[in-house]
Amino acid sequence: MGDTALIVIDMINTYDHPDAELLMPSAESVVPVISGLLDRARQRDVPVIYVNDNFGEWRSHHGELLDEALAGPHAHLVEPLRPTDSSLFVVKARHSIFFETPLHYLLHEQGVDRLVLCGQVTEQCVLYSALDAHIRHLDVVVPRDAVAHMHADLADAALRMMERNMNAHVCDSGDLWAE
Repeated sequence: MGDTALIVIDMINTYDHPDAELLMPSAESVVPVISGLLDRARQRDVPVIYVNDNFGEWRSHHGELLDEALAGPHAHLVEPLRPTDSSLFVVKARHSIFFETPLHYLLHEQGVDRLVLCGQVTEQCVLYSALDAHIRHLDVVVPRDAVAHMHADLADAALRMMERNMNAHVCDSGDLWAE
């Protein structure tokens, strides 16, 4: 087995979209968990890769996305998860972290074959990303307490699908890089 990378999905966010009110309570609960995962991954030199929606801003780059999110009313959900200078950043346009992005090439170049997926939305972007990772023969880990959802019942079903259909290891975040 090769290296593991922590993938942070869509957490650089202004929460200025139609489903934000459904998502924000769950996002509030996962931010400290993801922050802890980031700290533990960085202490162990695990690559951290942010894969983030571009929100239709085709001329934007990751710095602009971060600045806009930090300037908004929900900056408290972004600040604890701020990328560091060593973080990698991939901008995506659709649900999957792989769709029309250079992520698969980047993972290959980094020798990564195991992904720890965290972020939002469990029943959408996390699910589709797990499927796309599985069909690329990558191992997938999903810490259930580090993924935010809009609909708890759909998130539970998505986690079961990832575990059963994609052989993902669904666990608690405390099981990863424990002291």
